Amino acid sequence: MKFSTMEAEAKSAHDPYSKRAAVWIPSPIIVGAGPSGLAAAACLKLRGIPSLILERETCIASLWQLKTYDRLKLHIPKRYCELPFMPFPPDFPTYPSRRQFVEYLESYAAAFGIRPAFGQAVASAARIGGHWRVRTAAGAEYACPWLVVATGENAEEVVPEIEGMAVFGGDVAHTSGYRSGEGYDGKRVLVVGCGNSGMEVALDLCNYNAKPSLVVRDKVHILPKEILGASTFGLSMWLVRLLPVCLVDRVLLAGSWLTIGNTDRLGIQRPKIGPIELKTKFGKTPVLDVGTLHKIKNGYIKVFPGIKRVRSDCVEFVDGRIEKFDAIILATGYKSNVPSWLKDNKMFSKKDGLPKCPFPNGWKGEHGLYAVGFTQRGLLGAAMDAKNIAKDIQKCCKRSFN
Repeated sequence: MKFSTMEAEAKSAHDPYSKRAAVWIPSPIIVGAGPSGLAAAACLKLRGIPSLILERETCIASLWQLKTYDRLKLHIPKRYCELPFMPFPPDFPTYPSRRQFVEYLESYAAAFGIRPAFGQAVASAARIGGHWRVRTAAGAEYACPWLVVATGENAEEVVPEIEGMAVFGGDVAHTSGYRSGEGYDGKRVLVVGCGNSGMEVALDLCNYNAKPSLVVRDKVHILPKEILGASTFGLSMWLVRLLPVCLVDRVLLAGSWLTIGNTDRLGIQRPKIGPIELKTKFGKTPVLDVGTLHKIKNGYIKVFPGIKRVRSDCVEFVDGRIEKFDAIILATGYKSNVPSWLKDNKMFSKKDGLPKCPFPNGWKGEHGLYAVGFTQRGLLGAAMDAKNIAKDIQKCCKRSFN
């Protein structure tokens, strides 16, 4: 790819890009070298279009490499987590480990000759003078005709404001900093959040002889990882092709009742809306149980409702119970950071940082702006986005040469 220096005219004298020399990139710039960014780069390359990936960290898939716990495995079968045009190795298990998934991504990048520019955190990007201007925190500046946002739904940790948290005398950590239960032996640990991460961290703590408790503030669907030996996720994907969503939800809930029983009596209430409908309408993913419910049923993990306030050595819950804890782990998830750096765009919501257009139409914006990995449908959705983006940019290239 040939780069050149250019002077881009700014629209305002107060514009931070005004009169700065920028490196001209005649191809797409992709922001983020996670699975979505890699997929976009590979799809573009197969169509003969090079790209430049800007990645803030020093490695690909930084969320997986730097911010996940050791015992993490894919919760759904590997065939639903493949990036475009390259399956997992046949000797990998059905549910690859964190390390195996990273190995797959590294092999994927090598196979398609993808070499991101690491340590290039994007500070801002804006449409100026008929092209995109991208500025990094280190002061580098680029201009390009197409911008692909691949920072994803999980770019920044969500840390809720909880009354009294500042005075708590024990350790407080987000799951992004949690690696294993080692060091928590015998400690009373409160895990805040009952999504897949919170449930699995609580289980991991049990395996290290800690005394975990789980905050379940909202209603949540918990489904077995497998039903009658088949992947619950795979079963749902097959059924939605044949049946209305309401009937698929009934099948999944019936299988859940038979396999794991009534979760209401454990302090975990189910939403009235079925799991697939809830995911489709509100993006709320059901939890796939990997053994945590068994520990809850047998008293190894306590369940509490929402937190009212935190004190120096204990936590008061909304139901009036007060319990002492040595540590708090926030399994409160992540969020998009796009509104903090992408300026004056109409594509992304300022509220949640996700595309305003719902799936499957959220991948394309205006004036060469694209999004990959914001579908709330995992790597399957990211693969669809990547293919659509590459096809669309190729059409733009052909029009420009005609």
